[in-house]
Amino acid sequence: MPAGQRGRPDAPARTQFNLGRALPFLVLVVAFVADLFTPDRDRFDRLLVAAPALAAVTWSVRGTIGIGLLAIGARALLSVIRGEFPATPELVTNLIVIAGVTAASAWVSHVRTRYEQDMQELTAVAEVVQRVVLRPLPAHLGRYDLNLLYVAAAAKARIGGDFYEAVRVPGAVRIMLGDVQGKGLGAVETASVLLGSFRAAVNDAPDLAVLADRLDEGLARYGAWDPDSDAAERFATVVLVELPDGEDIARLLSCGHPAPLLQRGSEVESVHFADPSLPVNLAGLADSRHRIEEVAFGPGDRLLLYTDGVSETRDRAGTFYPLELRLRGWAREPAKELPALLHKDLVHYGADSLDDDVAALLVVFPPEAR
Repeated sequence: MPAGQRGRPDAPARTQFNLGRALPFLVLVVAFVADLFTPDRDRFDRLLVAAPALAAVTWSVRGTIGIGLLAIGARALLSVIRGEFPATPELVTNLIVIAGVTAASAWVSHVRTRYEQDMQELTAVAEVVQRVVLRPLPAHLGRYDLNLLYVAAAAKARIGGDFYEAVRVPGAVRIMLGDVQGKGLGAVETASVLLGSFRAAVNDAPDLAVLADRLDEGLARYGAWDPDSDAAERFATVVLVELPDGEDIARLLSCGHPAPLLQRGSEVESVHFADPSLPVNLAGLADSRHRIEEVAFGPGDRLLLYTDGVSETRDRAGTFYPLELRLRGWAREPAKELPALLHKDLVHYGADSLDDDVAALLVVFPPEAR
């Protein structure tokens, strides 16, 4: 995950893969030795046919064929040791069966290899899309440190309906974190539109209120260009933050988004929005004016922005995740460790699974930044 965590193959997966590659040879050795040192009535040579079948799971086509030839050679060697000459019908049948299984296994290995290559190409494309749509955040921006946790709920997905961006503009740092209604490709499409609108307007918008209007306008224009698009029917909750240079304050605007948590030492409190705006793409339902809240934000303070995938994670009893309590307990933890702590705790609290996209951005004003 950018500026925080990215999934990589873990040690257990690599261990399982290595065991899978060794298993065909183990079967060959065990079957050969067992057949060699047991009475003739106990025939273990029939197990040799399992070696090429198992090889198809992890080995290439050539490797699978090679293991099949080893199985044929082992069966022939056993017949020599037993003195089965001339070749018996049973030996011929065994060799034919092993050869047939080897051919079938080689075909399965070919299909599996092609599938893995396709998946690698798709993963490479997904990584490019990830970098374009959800660009990695820098660890430091202006006077501030950024620590991100981002997890897409869909299996193997790298992008979900949650989105984020942080940009250095003249005189300030501006941040957006949001959550699109629903899941799937439509949510990703809506998130990409909002990110594009934010990036196009963030430098020129005089304040957060205008920036929020630009998000609404961008999604409305996109819906007009493509009325059949799923993105035109979705709304998104968004929180915008502006951290001006030379002032120890934070300006925030919420479009129906969960209130960020402000941490000073061991004290944690929610940012109060007296009049939050409607979510993006719902602003036309009511006449309202964006109201910007201003809070003190100085050296040593932390500001946690998050989506409802964090706050609405439930345990088996249906109790919501106690985010404020957890953040208070992690007051002395290094800020860069918090994304990993939060992710691990969320997975454990949610019974080893997360049902929604998760995004959390911890903005830190380092004590030495003054």
